[in-house]
Amino acid sequence: MRMGVEMKITYINHSCFLVELEECMLLFDYYSEGLSGDGPVPGIDKLPDKKLYVFVSHKHPDHFDKKVFELEKLHAASCYLISKDAKMNQNYIRKRGIPESAWEKMCFVGKNENIELDSEITVMTLASTDRGVAFLVRAEGSTIYHAGDLNWWSWEEETEESEKDMERRFKQEIGKLAGIAVDVAFLPLDPRQKDRFYWGFDYFMKHVEVKAAYPMHLWGDRTVIERLRNMEEAKEYKDRIMDQE
Repeated sequence: MRMGVEMKITYINHSCFLVELEECMLLFDYYSEGLSGDGPVPGIDKLPDKKLYVFVSHKHPDHFDKKVFELEKLHAASCYLISKDAKMNQNYIRKRGIPESAWEKMCFVGKNENIELDSEITVMTLASTDRGVAFLVRAEGSTIYHAGDLNWWSWEEETEESEKDMERRFKQEIGKLAGIAVDVAFLPLDPRQKDRFYWGFDYFMKHVEVKAAYPMHLWGDRTVIERLRNMEEAKEYKDRIMDQE
């Protein structure tokens, strides 16, 4: 989907999206399970001749698929920005046959950091309420947010104390985005949370200035997108909920 003439967004899988700008591309949380293709990186056959920045929000396999490093054979990345909780080192790289060229481009980040990838791209990280970080990327005049697993996770079996702690931590992190205009946000909308599936998405949309939001982390159940659109809670922002495809 194109967001104006300067940005193209392609859904790959699960929480993985490719954002193409005029001069560069941003690939978030690559995950290949269920994808097919003859190339080295399922779901990605060919990329334009632009700088490529790869983001890994945390170590969970549905966000950090090691096949992403095979991009070096298809389109050499300019940088791999990886959450520190992945705990990778050069010995790990060698054992898994990951190209040495990828190791040389890896930058490991923690929560509450500000990174300048080059003169045109800066990244701010937030602390996840699960593992790793969320990314706020400013590139070529656009601001893109990818939540990773930063979400208002709430489960029926949890204690009241745990629920209150989760709510507090989630709202604290989202509060750091106050006053920031976000062009595109990629946000979890997880059907496993049952009736609580929309809590984090809804809070984000009501407390952050965002033009367009893409649901992710759906585990193959896209019905939750329309379910949210039809809810009274979403009436003020339902037109800003984008389809994945």
